[in-house]
This record gives sequence, structure tokens and C-alpha cells, in this order.
Amino acid sequence: MLAGLRRALRGGRRQLPALLGGRDGCPPPSAPQVMLWGHTGGWSSREGTPYSTLMPSDEVTINYRHGLPVITLMLPTRSERCQFTVKPVVTTVGAFLQDVQREDKGIERAEVFATDGSKVSDATLMEVLLMNDFKLIINNTAYSVSPPVKDKLSSEHATELEDIKSLVHRLFVALHLEDHQIRKERELLQRLDHLKGELLPLEQMKARIMDSADAKTSRLLWVGLAMMSTQGGALAWLTWWVYSWDIMEPVTYFITYGSAMAFYAYFVLTKQDYIYPHAKDRQFLHYFYRKSKKQRFDVERYNKLKDDLAEAEESLRRLRQPLHLRLPIQEISDKD
Repeated sequence: MLAGLRRALRGGRRQLPALLGGRDGCPPPSAPQVMLWGHTGGWSSREGTPYSTLMPSDEVTINYRHGLPVITLMLPTRSERCQFTVKPVVTTVGAFLQDVQREDKGIERAEVFATDGSKVSDATLMEVLLMNDFKLIINNTAYSVSPPVKDKLSSEHATELEDIKSLVHRLFVALHLEDHQIRKERELLQRLDHLKGELLPLEQMKARIMDSADAKTSRLLWVGLAMMSTQGGALAWLTWWVYSWDIMEPVTYFITYGSAMAFYAYFVLTKQDYIYPHAKDRQFLHYFYRKSKKQRFDVERYNKLKDDLAEAEESLRRLRQPLHLRLPIQEISDKD
């Protein structure tokens, strides 16, 4: 009986490490994770989206290859490292995060934060982001990224690079400029034809309205001349045949004063001096707009089409200039 009790005690000692998570039992629990809170406002707030600061074995690395930054990171769902080559001058943070999510469909959240906790806008260029340290949040994991300092180009290397860029630009212009000019000219010609087709009925309606307004304005001018002639004749008849000048002098004075009051009233209403050509144009516009409203002539649309037509013609004229098209004058004359 005592021997059985000793065996039971020895067995209990062997089972004790297994209960405490020893080598022969279950693996020890994973290391505790510290939970932080990402803020959108000041750090005094306690609300935000939690993410873990536990770094995986493979962190995010950035290396420069052929002058372009290559970002290498671990895809959480596929458990494999993936390289992303970005163009800092044209690629934005949002485009880079979309490429990461497109590569791993299991990524539900991908954001970039600055070291002070503020979120980096998706419209920020990668060139600006790679100037300082930042945090890359993928799902619930935060990666602290420290971009390497890019070596500055020497003055000779920078000059050679600028010469290469200039040469590439000249080659591109020599190969594609003529095709681009011809395609642009064809587009402008098509636009001109379309605008002229829309303007044709409006031009015909406008011509009829202008003829009617001009006839009414001329009729009004002749009526004014007839009234002034009638007034002069009536004053002469009353002065020499009916009354004497002593009686008609005050009448002519008040008629002159009344005419001055009428001209002053015209200035008060129109803020313009009563000049006969200006008064004629004003009356012509009055008749024109009244007639346009009756015949439903859209003046604003007509003016918009005329402006578009003038702009297209100016663009075509500038496109056909010898300095822009780089063609001999004789060839441009043949095109015209």
C-alpha cells in the first residue's frame, strides 16, 4: 500500500509540469500584446480604432532599386513577402494601399499614419511620405517604417540625367508631335462643323429679328423727326398768324425747359448721356430682346455657341502656325 502511494506521488510530480505548461505539455501562452488607440483628434481622447503594436518576424522594408523605392511587406492572408515598386512622383498613398489590398483580398483595413498619430491623406504623394518615418496599419497590425535616406545625386550625374531627359523629350516630340497635331486639327475641324450646324438656324432667326428691330427703330426716328417738324410749324403759325411773339415767348421757354427735364430724366434712368447714336442702339436692343422673347430665341445659348466657335477657330489658327506645327508655310497654305 505504501509502495502504491509513492508511485502516485511520483506520477503527480510528473504531471505537475504539464499542468503548468512545461516542455512535455501544451505550449506556453503567447506573449501578451499591448493595445494602443489610434486617434483622429487630440491625444486627450480615449476613443479610436485599436491596433496591435506586436511586430511580426518580417517587418516592412524599403530599398531603392534602379532609383525607385521597392516596399517589401508580409501579406497577412497569404503569409508571403511581396514587393511593391512605386513611382514616388506620380503614385499616391491611396494608390499604393489599393495595390496592397488588391494583392491580398484578406486585407480589410490598410491605412498610413504619421509618427504623431495623424492620418496621412490618400492624395499624398509617396515621394512626400518617404521623406519621414510613418506607421503602416494592415488589419490590426502596425508596422513602424523608417525609409532609408536616398543618396543625393552629384552635380555631374544630375546634369547627365537632365540631358537624358531632354533627349527623351525631343525624341518623343519628333515621333509623336506631328500625329498629335494632325489628330488635334481633325478634332477642331469636327467641332467647328458641329458648332456651325447648331448656329445656322439660330443665325437665320437672329437675322429676321434684327431686321424687324431695325425697321421699328428707324420708324421711331422718323416719327421723332415728324413730331419736331410739326412742333416747329405750330409754333411759327401761332407766332406770326394767331398771336404775337410777346405771347409765344413764354410758351417756347417752357417747351425748352420741358425738353431739358426729359433729357435729365433719361440720364437718371439709364445713367448715360442722351446721345443720339447711343439712344438709337438702346432702342434697337429693346425691340430686339422683346421680339426674341416672343419668338423664343435663346440669346444666351446663341452667345455661348458664338464664344465656342471663336475659341475653336482661334485654337485652329494657333495650331496651324508654322512655329507650332513645324511645317513650311506652303504646306500650311495648301491645308487652308
